[in-house]
Amino acid sequence: MYSVKSDYLFVYSSLLRGFPTTDYEYISRYFNFVSNAKTKGTLSVLEKIVVGKPTTDDRYIFGELYIIKEQNQFSFAIGQLDEYEGLYPEPPQEPMYKRSIVTVTDENGNEYAAWCYWYKGSVENLPVISSGNVLDYLNGSEG
Repeated sequence: MYSVKSDYLFVYSSLLRGFPTTDYEYISRYFNFVSNAKTKGTLSVLEKIVVGKPTTDDRYIFGELYIIKEQNQFSFAIGQLDEYEGLYPEPPQEPMYKRSIVTVTDENGNEYAAWCYWYKGSVENLPVISSGNVLDYLNGSEG
C-alpha cells in the first residue's frame, strides 16, 4: 500500500507525552521518543479535537518525533495506530485521517522522514492554533 518506508512517527496532539492517556501509553510501548520536532502544517480546532493539515508555506506544527523500538513490530504498531485514527472505518463512514510521510525537523535541525496522521476534511472557517502547538491551546495561552 505504501511505497515509502520509515521507522519514524511524528505526533502533534493526543499522542504527545503531555497527555497522560492510554493513547500515549500505547505509543511508549512500541516507540522511543527521539526529540521534540516540527513539520510544515497548521492546527485547527474541530469541535473538541485538534486536527492537523499539511501546508507548503512557512507555518509549522510542533510535536514529537518517535522511532519504533523493534522493527519487526512496526507493521503491527502502525496498524493499531491506523485503527485508532480511523483510517479504515466501516462503510458508509469515511475516514477522517490519512497517514503520509512528512519531513520533520528535530531540535538540532536534523531532518527525518516520518509518518504523520493528517485530517482529511476541510478546515475552512475553523479556528487556527497560530502557534502550531496543541499544548498552547490546551493550556489556554492561545485561542
